[in-house]
Amino acid sequence: MLKYGIEPLVTLSHYETPLDLTRKYNGWYSRKLIGFYTRYAETVFTRYKNKVKYWLTFNEINVITHSPYTGGGILVENVPNQSAEQIAYQGAHHQFVASALATKLAHEIIPDVKVGCMLARMTTYPVTNHPDDILLAQHKNDLNLFFTDVQVRGEYPKVMERYFKENNIQIVKEVGDDEIIKQYPVDFISFSYYMSLSVTTQSEEENILGNMIAGSVKNPHLQTSDWGWQIDPKGLRYTLQDFHNRYGKPLFIVENGLGAHDKVEEDGSIHDPYRVDYLRQHMEQMKEAVKDGVGLMGYTAWGPVDLISVSTNEMSKRYGFIYVDQDDEGNGTLERSKKDSFYWYKQVIQTNGEDLSSSPKVKVSQ
Repeated sequence: MLKYGIEPLVTLSHYETPLDLTRKYNGWYSRKLIGFYTRYAETVFTRYKNKVKYWLTFNEINVITHSPYTGGGILVENVPNQSAEQIAYQGAHHQFVASALATKLAHEIIPDVKVGCMLARMTTYPVTNHPDDILLAQHKNDLNLFFTDVQVRGEYPKVMERYFKENNIQIVKEVGDDEIIKQYPVDFISFSYYMSLSVTTQSEEENILGNMIAGSVKNPHLQTSDWGWQIDPKGLRYTLQDFHNRYGKPLFIVENGLGAHDKVEEDGSIHDPYRVDYLRQHMEQMKEAVKDGVGLMGYTAWGPVDLISVSTNEMSKRYGFIYVDQDDEGNGTLERSKKDSFYWYKQVIQTNGEDLSSSPKVKVSQ
């Protein structure tokens, strides 16, 4: 990457808790993983201190409460007599401490380093202007932003104290944990943004198909992807402004993209104007947010090359600019082919986002 003038951004842990640590300690439910993690962080910081200046501690750290195994290597069935929420939030606390300690180590080892958190941002709207809908949407946003509240502000928000009490969740902390979290907050906020969510208390409506977030209902004002995710470019502008107003920290969009069915034509070309449209519209809203004064330090799309989607375990849910010949059963040559979006995104990179249109200067099939 450095050879080609690309600034690396490295995530220390991206849904990859070592299986042996799950088997021996039940993943991040155990406090022992803090020590393993900080030793690992110190090792890679030392190795790459002259090459990597931007680091993320945990990918989509809030996913631990939706999928404890994915986000924390935790098997909830191995903890009897405790709720899944209790187990997940305990694991999250251990990750908060580990993230703070890793941030401390990074600043001690690497000159001019910047360490960020990473949140799966699930911006939630009320379906109606009924006060109950508005309060429900606020509650969902509070649960989502709890993770950045801790990692950016350095303390548990008061609103979560009530939530923990009402849901019989008791976070076990050791002496000094709160001080560590307070003393070593992250330098910037990174997040993924694919869609917005909508909630209501007023009626039973159909859940969004393919959406990992239970309880979200369809927004009649938005189009949906092939997997039922609500496409909401203006929601990204709102999300950026909301982060900016809440924290005042630099922001980095590290995941944004469209999972879709792609067809290979007889001549081998792959036309994906829907992906170009999705990305262009989101980038246009990023520009609007910057005009509003938001400190947006970077953007990386998800993702350059097709791979199996974590949300559905399907290869057919493709995000890449580069097509990989493999099906949902693992069959295929693994040969790679450039989609139309590849040439469009190359143009975007070359112009640093100034030219978002289809240009005759590059090969973009219509």
